[in-house]
Amino acid sequence: MNWIDNFVRPKIRSILGDKSQIAENLWVKDPESGEMVFYRDLEANQWVVPNSGYHMKIKPADRLKTFFDDGAYKLVAVPSVPLDPLKFRDQKRYTDRLKESRAKTGYDDAVLVATGKLYERDITVAVQDFDFMGGSLGMAAGQGIITGLETAANHKTPFVLFVASGGARMQEGVLSLMQMPRTTVAVLRLREAGLPFFVVFTDPTTGGVTASYAMLGDVHIAEPGARIGFAGARVIEQTIREKLPKGFQRSEYLYEHGMIDMVVHRHDLRSTIGSLAAILTKSEAPGALAGVGAPSAGRSSMRDAAMAAEGDDADLDSPPQAAHAE
Repeated sequence: MNWIDNFVRPKIRSILGDKSQIAENLWVKDPESGEMVFYRDLEANQWVVPNSGYHMKIKPADRLKTFFDDGAYKLVAVPSVPLDPLKFRDQKRYTDRLKESRAKTGYDDAVLVATGKLYERDITVAVQDFDFMGGSLGMAAGQGIITGLETAANHKTPFVLFVASGGARMQEGVLSLMQMPRTTVAVLRLREAGLPFFVVFTDPTTGGVTASYAMLGDVHIAEPGARIGFAGARVIEQTIREKLPKGFQRSEYLYEHGMIDMVVHRHDLRSTIGSLAAILTKSEAPGALAGVGAPSAGRSSMRDAAMAAEGDDADLDSPPQAAHAE
């Protein structure tokens, strides 16, 4: 029987193909409700489960394609950095981990920078890829964020950052921690240029990222259900020896307590950021945005976000509005 199980059956599967594996890959399980969703339906819905509204992780290429006008964008080259400055090794060599992540994602590191159009207006976007070593902040990722901010400043465009990270990259030690002040300086330069900086929190955003550039935006937007914080909930509970409130560190909880400005459904991010960019650059909103997302009772409008970013003197004559997605 061992000969049949170990040799004959695998040989038959290799000839005929493992149909059960193919069928399994066609369906994706909703982590929240357990519902099985057809892969193509999920992809067409921007990786949001139709019934529960659960926001699954989305690949950077898919994110950029659905955000820019007509899905057209141009990637910006990020300057190279030393590969393994500390010659770090734990269970694996750091260089081997980098090779695995590059083979898995197809990218050199955790941050992609792209330029394109958003409602016919030039814009610069950076995306942090959680699949690349947990989106950890190392020298290359830090350089990617700085490149995005500098590109926006040089091209005189708003800057949008889709952030997702587990924190600093331990394999680079203090060199990773140095990216926190470096990116902070780059944010200040963009602010001096008078250009808006939008941060979109996705699940998860934690660690040193929230202690630096992720909390320095002009407007902070979060996807529904995203985990946002510095230390993990379990570590906090063990430290303070108390049970944390329900929903602690989720985007809705942070919105209710004033830590972020808006919670916006993934489908509404384009129109929300497009309208905000028009307000904060004091330019006329494109015709495609006219009447988009009128606010309803109990929801936050972009007028509030713009006033928070610019102060009470913001030019808000009949601005376009966007709904806060509960």
